[in-house]
Amino acid sequence: MLTDGYHDVPAGKVAAVVTVLDMHARPALRGRPAPDGVSLRHVPGPDLGWYRQLFTHVGGDWLWFSRLTLSDAELSAILADPQVQVHAVEKNGTAQGILELDFRAPGECELAYFGLGPALVGTGTGAWLMDQAITMAWAQPISRFHVHTCTLDSPQALTFYIRSGFTPIQRRIEIADDPRLTGTLDRTHAPQVPILDTDG
Repeated sequence: MLTDGYHDVPAGKVAAVVTVLDMHARPALRGRPAPDGVSLRHVPGPDLGWYRQLFTHVGGDWLWFSRLTLSDAELSAILADPQVQVHAVEKNGTAQGILELDFRAPGECELAYFGLGPALVGTGTGAWLMDQAITMAWAQPISRFHVHTCTLDSPQALTFYIRSGFTPIQRRIEIADDPRLTGTLDRTHAPQVPILDTDG
């Protein structure tokens, strides 16, 4: 168990404070229309190369790496599950964002991944997309909708989820290998997070 005070993070690692949030009833929707040219497309059992490319496009600058470290077999097992719904946010037919809902836990839905590429940030797409996520989640027989975000994510993410109706319920510390040092992501990703090389 961590004690109060500072704790060294080993070289070659990244650390984040993770906040878990949930809701137990459908909140009011924001009612935002889709921006011009933006649509949502369900992609059942997506191609792994396409998925990894979109995942990196959306999350690379926030050091999203968890899905990128999975083997083809591990990733396929998740994405082929009918209880996992992958949706592409498209701008004029090109995938620019991702919405992934995970219903594998009975009575629950996890907002597994929710994000937009740079071209859609600040366009109002996020509020519209959250309305779609809430509507789809609560259309199923669930009693809990949950998500987690961390201090490596967009600085606006936590307040956005709270404004959307989620309530923070737990904090965790996550320490992991820096994905830019393992080759999972390019060293140019997330320049706002300094790389601490193992060799100093």
